[in-house]
Amino acid sequence: MAAKLSGSGGGKYTVEANAEINITPFVDIMLVLLIIFMVAAPLATVSVPVKLPRAVAPPAPNPPKPIFISVQDDGDVYVGDFKTSIATIGEDLKGQIGNRTPDQERIFIRGDQQTRYGDFMQVMNALQDNGFYSVALVGEES
Repeated sequence: MAAKLSGSGGGKYTVEANAEINITPFVDIMLVLLIIFMVAAPLATVSVPVKLPRAVAPPAPNPPKPIFISVQDDGDVYVGDFKTSIATIGEDLKGQIGNRTPDQERIFIRGDQQTRYGDFMQVMNALQDNGFYSVALVGEES
């Protein structure tokens, strides 16, 4: 910003404001940035031609829907949303997994905080007796 120190009006130390905007530094900065981007843009592209092979792997199938077993505090057992018993839990699970084998399935068990340990272990033993060895316990995050 420039100031006029001499001239008409006012006293010896009166300073008048200059209301003109000097855009020369702004234009200089923009031109430097333009040159930088013009030089840097060709460097960002890949200049080595490579013939890539085609992917021949088949797309992976979607993972199956997880199976949840719920054990309530009174000992009731559910496979998904359907009530079952310890005696029939193996057949119910095999019906849900379809043509997959039990050792390929991961079963998620949710147990109520007040569930007796014996009821929970009956469910675990019934799963192992029917070939379901991959079992995960579901807990609530703290």
